[in-house]
Amino acid sequence: MLAVQIDQYLARRAELEKRSPEYHERCWDCLRPKVVCYCSSIKKFNPGIKFVILTHLIEFRRRIASGRMSYLCLQESEFIVGLDFAEDRQVQAIVDNEKFDSYVLYPGEDSLNLSDLSEPSRLDRFYSDKQLCIFVVDGTWNTAKKMINRSPNLVDLPRICFTPETQSNFRVRKQPGQHCLSTIEAIHQCIELLGPSRGFDLESGQHHNLLEAFDSMVDKQIEYINQSKIENRGSRHKRGRA
Repeated sequence: MLAVQIDQYLARRAELEKRSPEYHERCWDCLRPKVVCYCSSIKKFNPGIKFVILTHLIEFRRRIASGRMSYLCLQESEFIVGLDFAEDRQVQAIVDNEKFDSYVLYPGEDSLNLSDLSEPSRLDRFYSDKQLCIFVVDGTWNTAKKMINRSPNLVDLPRICFTPETQSNFRVRKQPGQHCLSTIEAIHQCIELLGPSRGFDLESGQHHNLLEAFDSMVDKQIEYINQSKIENRGSRHKRGRA
């Protein structure tokens, strides 16, 4: 049913673009309007961690979101849209796959705070012959909580979290708290903390492209908003003079 909703949504978007101005011409990779497409800033890399990005349907429909951008940046990642994942075959197949050591990135009292561990402790705790897999819940705090509660296959997985070191740069969307990060910023921090345990070389700086692409998207959106305000003011002024 959800797949049908998504297909219908994309079909409506495609139909609107045939009759819409330039802003509504869409890039079908990032799903952003072409005038603010960020694909040119994407540099795909392998972080040594499999990220499974579970995106709420509302988040999928947002004009400004970072879940899909994360997916486009990360090799071997998966991007799954849904409201709950209790019976999602793709999610369950990953959970059941014994080659993965799976965790859910989600804050709470039951979560292991990676920031509280020393680097040697993280290396020891997460070193394994299995591939590290992290499920990232992409949505507002309210929708993320509902997604977790409706998905017992995720509830049973161990949880990890971290203490943010900086404030979010998501300047075009209001964050619910001072230290709340966007999905892509949270993934970047996970790589900083866990990448070395999986053989990822932090000194290569490849993972910083996550933030570079994200900042580029935010800057373009702010630039477009400011330009639109100028053009709209000009249009109203001309109409008033006429």
